[in-house]
Amino acid sequence: MAKSVDDLTSDEAGSPDTADLVAREEQVFGENPLEVRESDHYTHEYVGGFVEKWDDLIDWKKRYESEGSFFIDQLKARGVRSVLDVATGTGFHSVRLLEEGFETVSADGSPQMLAKAFQNGLEYGGHILRVVHADWRWLNRDVHGEYDAIICLGNSFTHLFSERDRRKTLAEFYAMLKHDGVLIIDQRNYDSILDDGFSSKHTYYYAGEDVSAEPDYVDEGLARFKYTFPDKSEFFLNMYPLRKNYMRRLMREVGFQRIDTYGDFQETYQEGEPDFYIHVAEKKYVEEDDLADVYSTAVHTARDYYNSEDADNFYYHVWGGNDIHVGLYSSETENIDTASRRTVERMASKVEITPETRILDIGAGYGGAARYLAKTYGCKVSCLNLSEVENARNVEFNRAEGLDELIEVKDGSFEDIPFQDNAFDIVWSQDAILHSGDRPRVLEEVTRVLKPKGSFLFTDPMAADTAKNSDLGPILDRLSLDTMGSPGFYRRELARLGLQNFEFEDLTEYLAIHYGRVLQELEAREGDLADKISDAYRTKMKTGLKNWVSGGKAGNLAWGIIHARV
Repeated sequence: MAKSVDDLTSDEAGSPDTADLVAREEQVFGENPLEVRESDHYTHEYVGGFVEKWDDLIDWKKRYESEGSFFIDQLKARGVRSVLDVATGTGFHSVRLLEEGFETVSADGSPQMLAKAFQNGLEYGGHILRVVHADWRWLNRDVHGEYDAIICLGNSFTHLFSERDRRKTLAEFYAMLKHDGVLIIDQRNYDSILDDGFSSKHTYYYAGEDVSAEPDYVDEGLARFKYTFPDKSEFFLNMYPLRKNYMRRLMREVGFQRIDTYGDFQETYQEGEPDFYIHVAEKKYVEEDDLADVYSTAVHTARDYYNSEDADNFYYHVWGGNDIHVGLYSSETENIDTASRRTVERMASKVEITPETRILDIGAGYGGAARYLAKTYGCKVSCLNLSEVENARNVEFNRAEGLDELIEVKDGSFEDIPFQDNAFDIVWSQDAILHSGDRPRVLEEVTRVLKPKGSFLFTDPMAADTAKNSDLGPILDRLSLDTMGSPGFYRRELARLGLQNFEFEDLTEYLAIHYGRVLQELEAREGDLADKISDAYRTKMKTGLKNWVSGGKAGNLAWGIIHARV
């Protein structure tokens, strides 16, 4: 078993082997550095010369100022006392945790880093770090005990190159946490680097003056970064470019229940903007009745919004109170209800529905589509919706029309669909998925509950494939969203999940028409609505509707009917 510094004798601590490791200057990548893609190689990359300069790259003072109390606040909010810092590096976060009174154990796979961290602990506050040389893949062998929290910071998880190593490491983290523990992992915004090229604000991480950290080579399996220092010395790290949603999926599959992702310590952000993502994953098991606790931030925002009295009155009295989605208009003055019902009919015509067909409507709103389907085809429909206020109206309307035996209404989120695998012939959704903060998760859940040869039929207000996030700023801000889906996004993600048969009926022209009609209706009836909908809500809604109209006319948005089949 690896020893902590407390266990070492003076002879052991100053042994020639340890000194040689710390002093070694040369990095060795072989004849072709781009072929070095092994999880173990990082121990050869953090050579003594690189480690000695690492703090110049980080700049502890600037890192302290830019990071603020983010991690400390996350831990204290959960009542954390004991923390395992598994990527200690040169000790910045371990020292910070000790300063704040946390019981801290500092682990790392690099003995060079641990030696520097121990030295830094003494220098910054006289702290004696409890350091352990450990391999994450066998963390329970090298480190004993259970912890309230594990932190893995500094983009360290990206040293793991194989899927097996990543999964095994997360399983080790999970096992070492107490039943209600929390894991915090950060990573570079590799999505932006891979898709749009590298840029960095150089503010939150690697803030040292006259030091650069930039990619030397990037592909889907390797991000090779070059670090250049004022003395012109250069060092390299080979890392795996983790995509954000892939990382979130791995943590879920290991067993973490709720995962919140922050961009540069902010809860909301534009996808291309953050230098780093921080994932905060909770182990605590959540009962089905408490699933609201694991909803993404975006879903929580949508739930609170649609449960509000203002929103309920707006969608009930202005939008139609039955089908609250985008309509297909025969004229720009047509009744909203009529146009909205036409969308339901158009969608239903794309699939075969019989009394034996089982349909799940995710984001069902007031249940207008479910009532049309049940009444027209005699089929059974399950409505899943996160607003208890809308669900109560749905139940009331179903009972009034004698359809309550064909339609069930369930509180819940499409990010955690509370139905068994292979349960439905059709999953249906209208203009709801945009509210998710984790759309890949929604699509994974949809494909899970679909029967073999089932159909996923949905509409969603989307970004045009050519649109940039900067073009969508007012709409994203209004909805408290970071991104929107796009036709290309849904095509790619559904193909990845096995739904290769993808059809998109492009009906984008109706998006601006619809929001324009809702705006006309709201403005025409403001006097009647004053006692039902607050002035502040109506003002914000008018601004939001105008943004949708402008975005549609500018070609930044897309909308239509997507039909994907297994």
